This record gives sequence, C-alpha cells and structure tokens, in this order.
Amino acid sequence: MVTFLLSFCLFLISFNVNATDLIKIDMKDLNSGKSIGYITAQQSQYGVVFTPHLSDLSTGLHGFHLHENPSCEETKEGGRTIEAGAAGGHYDPMLTGKHGYSWTTDNHLGDLPPLYVDTYGDATEPVLAPRLKLADLVDRSLMVHAGGDNHADHPHQHGGSGARLVCGVITK
Repeated sequence: MVTFLLSFCLFLISFNVNATDLIKIDMKDLNSGKSIGYITAQQSQYGVVFTPHLSDLSTGLHGFHLHENPSCEETKEGGRTIEAGAAGGHYDPMLTGKHGYSWTTDNHLGDLPPLYVDTYGDATEPVLAPRLKLADLVDRSLMVHAGGDNHADHPHQHGGSGARLVCGVITK
C-alpha cells in the first residue's frame, strides 16, 4: 500500500512539473492603460509557445515581438511621444541588427510570428517561437503592434508592423 501511495504521489508530481514552466503576462492597451487580457508562455520541446487570451483588438494580423527591456512606459524622442518606448527594441542578444522570421538564425531573437485577431477582436491562436527558451523572456516585455509584419527591414524597418498598441512586462 505504501508503495502504491508513493508511486501515485510521484505520478501526480510529474504532471505539475510543466505547470511551473508557465509564465502569465498581463497585457495592457497603451492608449487606455486597461487590461485587454493576458498571454501565457510555456516551454515545449519545440520552443516557447505563446497562447494569447486577448480581446478588443482590430481584426487581422498584428506584429508580435519580444522587446529587450521590462517596461511599457512611454518615452520622448525629438519632441514626440513613443508609446512603450522604454521597452527598447526587439530582443537581439546576438546584435544582428536585422528583422526576420522566428525560425531564422540571422535576426533578432525577439522576432515572433504575428498574432491573428478574429472578427470579434479576440486573439486566441497560439504561436511558436522555436529559438526561444522560457528563460529568455524574464525581465523583458511583450508587444503587439498595430499592423502585420513582413519579417524584413524593407520597405519599412522592423517589419513595418507600425505603432505599439499593447504591452506586457514579463517577470517570473
């Protein structure tokens, strides 16, 4: 009986190991300051899976990036306000200075697949970042941009995804 109980307890613990490998990121609309939901990030054998639980967004594809600093505060540059400017640029530990796909190796590590927002304004479809590890996310920020992302620096820098709309600071 003791062996059975011990085995059963170990069985239950094995299911909870992956639960600790989950980060929940609260996401705020940069214009209103209100929460529009959250995104979970979980390590898988294929990379980090980001699962959005967001609402009140415009329909279509939105650029989605991991930014280098853990802040969503605005900054001022040349007399203009940059929403979530304190988040810095896309996370680029290899200093590539290049925008690209989440699976290519010669670009920012923070370049993620775009988020899809349905006709109701909800984003619920997970995206995979195969090069990221969960540890890469800590003390960074996650950003949703106004438009889609062409995963290149031409014709517009950083994929042309436009203004920063939604931001969340990542802590563990």
